[in-house]
Amino acid sequence: MRRHNLGTLLGQVHLRGRVSRADLTTHMGLNRSTIAGLVTELESLGLAEQVRSAAVRNGAGRPSPDVGPTPDGAHVLAVAVRVDGLAVARVGLGGTVLARATGPIPASRDPHAVADAIHAMLRLVVRDAAPSSALVGVGMAVPGVVRRSDGMVRLAPNLGWVDVPFSAILSERLGRIAPVEVGNDADLGALSEHLRGAGVDVADLVYLSGEVGVGAGVIVGGHRLVGAGGYAGEIGHLSLDPQGRECHCGNRGCWETQVGAHAIAEAIGCPADRVASLDEVLDALTSADEDLREVGRLLGRGLANVVNLLNPQVIVLGGFLRSLYPLVREEVDRTLHDAALVAPQELVRVALPGLGPDAVLLGAAETAFGRLLADPVSCLGQAQLDVESALVVA
Repeated sequence: MRRHNLGTLLGQVHLRGRVSRADLTTHMGLNRSTIAGLVTELESLGLAEQVRSAAVRNGAGRPSPDVGPTPDGAHVLAVAVRVDGLAVARVGLGGTVLARATGPIPASRDPHAVADAIHAMLRLVVRDAAPSSALVGVGMAVPGVVRRSDGMVRLAPNLGWVDVPFSAILSERLGRIAPVEVGNDADLGALSEHLRGAGVDVADLVYLSGEVGVGAGVIVGGHRLVGAGGYAGEIGHLSLDPQGRECHCGNRGCWETQVGAHAIAEAIGCPADRVASLDEVLDALTSADEDLREVGRLLGRGLANVVNLLNPQVIVLGGFLRSLYPLVREEVDRTLHDAALVAPQELVRVALPGLGPDAVLLGAAETAFGRLLADPVSCLGQAQLDVESALVVA
C-alpha cells in the first residue's frame, strides 16, 4: 500500500508540477504525517524536492511547503518516428524536455537502419545527463498499427513495415538499457494532450495526427480507447470514396488520401521533396486558394463523421493539420456544422495542440514513465545510471 501511495503522489507532482503538501493531503485523502513521510521518501530517492511556498496564508501558521518533481532526478528517452524524419528527446519528471535532437529517417526505411539512426541520436541527448539521473524507460511513437503487448508494428504502410518487431529491434540495438514501449503516434498524442495540453479535464477527446497519413487517438470517459488488440484509431483508412485514389494501405479513397500531407502539398503546389517541411510552407501562407479550401471542406466532412461516431468534447488537430486549420478554418467549421448531427455537433470544439509539435514526443515519454509512477522504489532499483557509457557500448 505504501508503494502504491508513493507512486500516486509522484504521479501528482509529475502531472501538476509544484503542488502544496496541503493540497496533496486533500487530493489523496491521507493525513498530513503520511504525506510528509511519502514526500521525504521521494526526496531521498531524488525524485522530488520541497520549496517553501510564497503563497499568503490566511490564519495562523506558515504556508504548507510546495512539492515539485526533480527534473533530472530520473528521465526517459522519447522517440517519434515519422515518415519524413526522426525526433528524440531526453525528458525529465514533470514533462520537462531536457535535450532533443532531430534528423532524417534513412531513405531505405529499413527497421534496422532506423534503429541505428535512433541509437546515434539518443547518444547526443544523453551526453549532458547528470550522473545520478536514472534512465527508467524508452518510449517510441510510430505512425502505424502497433500491438500493445509486445511493440510489434503490425502495419505502418507509409513506412513499408509489416509485422516488424521494432520494440525488440530497438531494445537490442540500445543494449537493453531500459524497457522500450512502442505505441501509435496519434494514440500517444491523445494521451499527452489529455494529460497536459488542450484536453486537460476533458473526458472525451480525439487527437488527429496529420502527417503523411492520418491517425486518431481517442479518449473516452477519461480512458484511452485501444480496441481488442490495441489497433483502434486508424481513422485515416475510412474509405470515403471507393473510386478515389489508391492508398498506401492497398485500398482506395481513404480519408488520408484527401487530407494527408500529399493531398495538402498538391493543393498548394509544394514539391514532393519538401513535404517534410510542409508545416513551414503552410505557416508562411497568408490565405488559402480554392484547392486548399477544398481540402478544408474534406477535412470538415471527415470530422463530422468523427463527431457523429464518437461524440467528443474536443478534437485536437496535430501534425500538418495544426498548420492547415488556421488557413481553412471557415471551410472546416462550416462543413463540420452542416454534415454532423446537431446534438453532438453542439458539444464539440476543434482545437490546436496545447503542446504544439511536441504532443506525440511527450506522449511517448509518458508511456516510458509508467513503470516509475507505478512503483518508484522497484523501478529505480532496476534503472540504468551510466546511460551515456551504456549507449556507447551498445
